[in-house]
Amino acid sequence: MKNTYADLIDQTYYFPQEGFDLRNGYLHFHGVSIEHLIEQYGTPFRLTYLPKIGDQIKRAKNWFNKAMKKNGYKGKYNYCYCTKCCHFQHMLSEALTHDIHLETSSSFDIDLIIKLFDSGKLTKSTILIHNGYKTDDYLRKIIQLNKMGFKNSVTVLDSMRELERLNGMTRKTLKIGLRLATDLQPQSDYYTSRLGIRPSEIIDFYTNKVATKKRIKLKMLHFFVDSGVKDNMHYWGEFKKALKVFVALKKVCPELKALNLGGGFPIRNNLGFEYDYKYMVEEIVRNIKETCNNEGIEEPDLFTEFGKFTVGESGAVIFEVLEHKKQNDREDWYIINNSLMNTIPDAWSILEKFILLPINKWDKEYRRVNIGGISCDQSDYYNSEEMNQQVFLPIIEPKAKEPLYVGFFHTGAYQEAISGYGGIKHCLIPAPQHIVVDRDKTGNFTTKVYREEQKVDEMLSILGY
Repeated sequence: MKNTYADLIDQTYYFPQEGFDLRNGYLHFHGVSIEHLIEQYGTPFRLTYLPKIGDQIKRAKNWFNKAMKKNGYKGKYNYCYCTKCCHFQHMLSEALTHDIHLETSSSFDIDLIIKLFDSGKLTKSTILIHNGYKTDDYLRKIIQLNKMGFKNSVTVLDSMRELERLNGMTRKTLKIGLRLATDLQPQSDYYTSRLGIRPSEIIDFYTNKVATKKRIKLKMLHFFVDSGVKDNMHYWGEFKKALKVFVALKKVCPELKALNLGGGFPIRNNLGFEYDYKYMVEEIVRNIKETCNNEGIEEPDLFTEFGKFTVGESGAVIFEVLEHKKQNDREDWYIINNSLMNTIPDAWSILEKFILLPINKWDKEYRRVNIGGISCDQSDYYNSEEMNQQVFLPIIEPKAKEPLYVGFFHTGAYQEAISGYGGIKHCLIPAPQHIVVDRDKTGNFTTKVYREEQKVDEMLSILGY
């Protein structure tokens, strides 16, 4: 009896499923024929399926709007996209066609915003949430937006020192938010996030500092759980603490109108993924509504910052298996035609999991394998999936007419920036200048600038602006 890879998947998961199906023996991704793309372009290649971005935005808006209607919630819902997840022009242009707002992380992000405005992709009424540490350059560009008439630009203070620096740079009225520092999960290397202001200090900071600045208007409380929006004790504990701070702050600052639910929804990283998005949204909205009613305050407008959820499931990377190597009695290696460290660095650096599937040969028997890249680094490999923590792929037959092709799916967030694709960087933070030090014939030190700090135009050009 032949036990094929198709049998394995059929016995283990519900298949076909959203985004994946098999047609004529070849895998299709969101209805796209991977076989056709391989024939046309060869491998390796990255794939971005733009329509998935709009699908995700519509899903989240629908969940929140229905939950608000069900609970009689009077505030509004605002969907923000975190630009740091993927800055490419084609990605942001697609997302902005679905009536969303943006969250920025660094100075160069503001240049990107202006490029999008100049091309008609967004307007001066688009809500812009400015997170991240505020360098002087970042603050100056935020103020520039304010002078240009971006009336919904909100600077979220990451530390208390940013208030005086921001206030000293302009005499115009500015909208701000305060980021609440949250505790991290027990297995983390430290207890409290370095980002934001401690809950015990927020009320005094507002009363003694923010409220004394007539041109500074507090509009938002922002809290962020690094592990994302999950139905566990840690998330709900931090959520409850944030609600308590919001209530106390609202009572001394009536103009506080918004609660930013930082932390994103998870995406599918295996075929057995289960997550009740609708339940989580309903519980979030219900708890906020109930708390506000009990405390006699109006419900805030809600903001979410979904980055990975917006673009993650739109991406894939396709490889060809070059060789099967059997290194000992138990370990089989499939060597692919690129480096995993370079193309999906999250799998290497933080052990992130992605959906791994063969494109062809589903009718062949399978074996347990490790995936190795062609770089000379021992760490350039991928060897664990959700199926009992093993990777199974079809057996490669000697002298087969067609090679085995494999794909890593739902790779649309972060991978290009973290790997430095073309010269872009995470959060668009520029590469620093490079100084070369030598000695001359007399033994004295000499220095020269090998490369200047990366310029914003260089990075935006790589991104398609």
